[in-house]
Amino acid sequence: MIYLDNAATTPVLPEVVKVMSDVLLSTFGNPSSIHSYGRIAAQKVRKSREVIANALEVTPHHVTFTSGASEANATALIGYALAHRALGNHLVSTEIEHPSVLNALSYLHDRHGFEITLVKPKKDGSISADSIIKAIRPETILVSVMWSNNETGQMLPVAEVGDYLRHHSAVFHVDATQVMGKIPVHPLEIGADFLSASAHKFHGPKGVGFLYHGDLKFDPLIHGGEQEEKRRAGTENIHGLVGMAKALEFALDQLNQHYDHVLALKSHLIEQLTGLNYYKNEFGTSMPYVVNLAFPGINHDLLLTKLDLAGIAISTGSACTAGTIEPSHVLSSVYGEHAPQLKENIRISFSEFNTFEEVDAFVLALKNSLK
Repeated sequence: MIYLDNAATTPVLPEVVKVMSDVLLSTFGNPSSIHSYGRIAAQKVRKSREVIANALEVTPHHVTFTSGASEANATALIGYALAHRALGNHLVSTEIEHPSVLNALSYLHDRHGFEITLVKPKKDGSISADSIIKAIRPETILVSVMWSNNETGQMLPVAEVGDYLRHHSAVFHVDATQVMGKIPVHPLEIGADFLSASAHKFHGPKGVGFLYHGDLKFDPLIHGGEQEEKRRAGTENIHGLVGMAKALEFALDQLNQHYDHVLALKSHLIEQLTGLNYYKNEFGTSMPYVVNLAFPGINHDLLLTKLDLAGIAISTGSACTAGTIEPSHVLSSVYGEHAPQLKENIRISFSEFNTFEEVDAFVLALKNSLK
């Protein structure tokens, strides 16, 4: 089986499995306990937080651990909006955000009366900083923009938007799920007040992530104990945190080499597709880790099934909307709700562990399936 669905999740590194197993076997204390078992566990949590903070070049105090990017996104959007609704009632985002952002915004609109503006892509599929900035009003209290789209790899202009918001009262949330561990991610450089990420996108375990936040007040989503400086109640997922820190250390150790390898894989893939009738759903600058291809007149569900039977694991879009009959909201935003392009696309997503031989095998299986 060849795995080319890394935007959905990545295989866990053996080194990560080892440190997690060691913690499960040896560090079972509750980090909130004051005895030696608890202190040892608390030290593991503290060390993991320092690793994440050092990678982001922020202070550990500004990192809150979560169950993943979805919770981190919801905490930033819902927690901040509810805590600051007296300052304004308007939030801005884009139509191509991850469902965890769009659904959190819908909740704020439907249940709490917030006004939401979602910026639509241009005809060429791009979203400019200017189009986002034009949507911002004096009463806007939060702007949320993903760094890279999970379905197409499209890079959004987070630095430009962040620079504008340095002179506006609205806070800036960046969903960095698809770039963390792949490119340098430093919230202060791009003017992000909130930044979300999830461990399982960079070869860490599922069920753990983090939210960077500055010195901002926001309501917790989970109430109970005083863990995470009262920002998120619940006994810490110690082995998950240690695994996430280990995975991020590995990713950062060879960041440039990994990126260059994946860039070469993408180039090789495109070269091998010569002669096929296809087009790319690529809208401006994109991360090489995600390639969205489409084959005119070919139903992507049938193509996906054929490739799966041939031992190739890819997808047609976000794993968080898998199993639904709804077309991609990302491509719908670009092409329209009833466009034929919505049923023609497949997503190939690489990791640094994929090989040129796997790309060749995928293209062979693709050509056979298209026949």
